[in-house]
Amino acid sequence: MLKLHSSIKVSAFAILSAILIWQHPAYAWNKAGHMVSGAIAYSELQQNHPQVIEKIAAILTEHPEYSKFEQQWNSLQQSNISAKDKNLYLFMWAAKWPDEARDNPAFNHPTWHYINFPYQPSSSSNSIPREIPGEENILYAFQKNFDIVQSNASNSEKAVAICWLFHLTGDVHQPLHTTKLVTNQYPQPEGDRGGTRFYIRVKPDSQTISLHKLWDDLILGSERFQTVRNTATRLRASYQRNRLPELRETKFNNWAKLESFKIAKQQAYINGKLSGSTDKNDGKALPPNYAATAKPIAQRQMSLAGYRLADVLNQVFGQ
Repeated sequence: MLKLHSSIKVSAFAILSAILIWQHPAYAWNKAGHMVSGAIAYSELQQNHPQVIEKIAAILTEHPEYSKFEQQWNSLQQSNISAKDKNLYLFMWAAKWPDEARDNPAFNHPTWHYINFPYQPSSSSNSIPREIPGEENILYAFQKNFDIVQSNASNSEKAVAICWLFHLTGDVHQPLHTTKLVTNQYPQPEGDRGGTRFYIRVKPDSQTISLHKLWDDLILGSERFQTVRNTATRLRASYQRNRLPELRETKFNNWAKLESFKIAKQQAYINGKLSGSTDKNDGKALPPNYAATAKPIAQRQMSLAGYRLADVLNQVFGQ
């Protein structure tokens, strides 16, 4: 009987999880991508404001799931990772933690990861999208967690909020986390849900994936510490701060409205000309150079995310 009950519970949980994933399928970048933005922010702060790292690390030790970080760190040290890299890995972990906490109802906030500004290729009103008052979206979530970090909340609460600041700063730079395509094929109110229902094939003989997943995976596919660190180092060298005029824009809301939404329209959906399928088993083949063109755009966006995260953290903790 015990085995039967256990099996029933597992099956019920699997069904519930599948339903939740279908209702809220949006993941901005994969975990490895988020780790890269955390590593870029760490390197920026280490170079210019090392005291900020120490303040953040001290608070994160009081995170309610810090023991999970310790478990992952201890496993890493068995691979000859230097002890001096602990705070670097802590930044990587903080950036990916909100995705790792999706199975914990106490910390899971599915709607915080995105905002669905509608993009209608046939409409002339696609310049600056409007927010929906009261919606608990990524703009709401960033401000909420920013306020917590600056409040008299406990360090445990602040640690959770810090992780969200890490994660949401990464999320908002994934263009399809700010936009939903609305057409006759993808009608209101849901549209294509940020590309999660826009099915494509990278090549005619490739397996079908969503357009959203393609963009999620453009940065990196491995969570291996050395690979993430090397990728972050390479991006900082390729996209140097002084060569990114976008960094003059410091408002989180505008990163979504003015930058990511524009990239989604012009690059992800090719100004409404990209063909997709609603059939998750039979995606449309992408134009031949689509992925090659999208990758440097995603890399630039991830670099901006890392630099801006460092700036946000310095704004709060650099006093």
